[in-house]
Amino acid sequence: MRLFLIRHGESEWNAEGRFQGQTDTELSRRGYEQGCKVAEFLKNIRFDAVATSPLKRSSVTARKIAELSGCGVIEELDGLTEICHGDWETHLTEEIIELWPRLFDLWHTEPHTVVMPGPRGESLRDVEKRAVQAADLLASKYSGDVCVVSHDVPIKMIIFHYLNMPLSCFWNVLIANCSLSVLELREGRPPRLNLLGDAHYLGMGFDLPEQKSL
Repeated sequence: MRLFLIRHGESEWNAEGRFQGQTDTELSRRGYEQGCKVAEFLKNIRFDAVATSPLKRSSVTARKIAELSGCGVIEELDGLTEICHGDWETHLTEEIIELWPRLFDLWHTEPHTVVMPGPRGESLRDVEKRAVQAADLLASKYSGDVCVVSHDVPIKMIIFHYLNMPLSCFWNVLIANCSLSVLELREGRPPRLNLLGDAHYLGMGFDLPEQKSL
């Protein structure tokens, strides 16, 4: 089976450079348009199911994909939710650099060692555990193509897990807003990444933006 992994479109807070994590933010106008474009691009794929993070910035796009592709099965899975940034959430990147300079530097140099500050803060390993559980659940229920609309960290953790990539490589992979990656899970053979971070249908060429915040 194949997992079509799509990051949500640009949110209002993505555009501002404000850390959102599990805060339920809205898509920007541009983000909604991006979601419509990826849904149009995938409309001829016959998905067994469309799975989504419960957060609106993912679920709005998931429902559009389900509508255009004619898929009647939509699953909301908590495991696909973005990393909880803990005390960083609602802060602009510049504020985080000022308030947590050493931790912010560590996040960008040794991300696999970081636990986000505050009682709810998560690590990459925490997200890997729940995101892979969600992917495994989908693989156990469906044998065809499944669309997964999620966030930067869960998508990377699913890919890294199945390809046996170290979490220290987190910043070596760019998953732009509304980009598409395709992971093929093959019975009796190693998983294969068929596509990574493609966004040609958004008309941005090869200059994909990297947000200051997630």
